[in-house]
Amino acid sequence: MEFTVAIDGPAGAGKGTLARALAARFDFAHLDTGLLYRAVGKAALDQGRGTLNERMAVLIARALAPEDLTRADLRSAIAARAASQVAAMTEVRAALLDFQRRFARRKGGAVLDGRDIATAVCPEAEAKLFVTAAPTIRAARRHAELTASGANTTLVRVRSRASRASISLSTRSRVVFAPLAVSSAWRRAARIVGAAVT
Repeated sequence: MEFTVAIDGPAGAGKGTLARALAARFDFAHLDTGLLYRAVGKAALDQGRGTLNERMAVLIARALAPEDLTRADLRSAIAARAASQVAAMTEVRAALLDFQRRFARRKGGAVLDGRDIATAVCPEAEAKLFVTAAPTIRAARRHAELTASGANTTLVRVRSRASRASISLSTRSRVVFAPLAVSSAWRRAARIVGAAVT
């Protein structure tokens, strides 16, 4: 069976938590799409001995395999900065878009979480969910994640970025979503996906 669950929403909303829970509940494969960019960026930095080369990043993106996403250092601040750099590279984005679409249509079902998953990556997904939380909650979660990975940032700075991202997300999306607050998302999402699977 091919079945895709696409989970979209801003950083710190709980996309990953919900995606992992749904993947476990329905025995689907899970892909945190943000890890793709981190994996490519970090591998390109490693191979370039600290310098990120676009040609190298493209080659790495084209050869990326699911096992490349298991590196412990992908949640580091260095990997996050490298991810931002490679995300600006058109050929890297194209290669990773192909990776995501192949993953989404794998046998046995797949849950993908990340930005633009339901609109640009998997517009044909059988189940599309948009997860959000209050900006203060998202900022606190994101701040905890960043500081745990070694980033030097403040809650005020993260909260400011979260507010700007909320405005950007709400103005660019042409798809109407039914927002799921993270506190009630699990039950509602399981019902939505369960109904779509049967």
